[in-house]
Amino acid sequence: MNAQPPSFTTPGSPPTGMLPGSGLAEFGQASASAMSMKWAALHDAAGVVATLAGLATEPMKSEVRNFPAIMRDVGGWRRNLAEQGIADLAAIMEPGIAALVAVQARGVSPASAALALWQEFLAARNGLLALVPPPEETPPPRRLT
Repeated sequence: MNAQPPSFTTPGSPPTGMLPGSGLAEFGQASASAMSMKWAALHDAAGVVATLAGLATEPMKSEVRNFPAIMRDVGGWRRNLAEQGIADLAAIMEPGIAALVAVQARGVSPASAALALWQEFLAARNGLLALVPPPEETPPPRRLT
């Protein structure tokens, strides 16, 4: 029962694919792709919230659309905060939308609550966008070969 799984690394080195000292796996490009998908899904959900609030959905500007790719290229603490912030924003939006749909299903207008959720989404998104470093600190985009 107390047997240790076999190790395929040299003693003292982190297992392959692990971030040193964290015990967390590093997924690299797959992680960035997951962040992009979550980011896009959040904006789709925000579009629903805007509609329920009686607002026109806003077109996605390039700096918003490119946020996950920029965070992937920047890496480090900014990327970690971006990933956590996106997860936190999803944790806010998911029950918020469920509540708005439940209110609407009862025949009550969800507009004022949807407007509040929309404003929270914008504030949180603007906070995440503030993680983008100034242009002189942003590394050049990676090219896929």
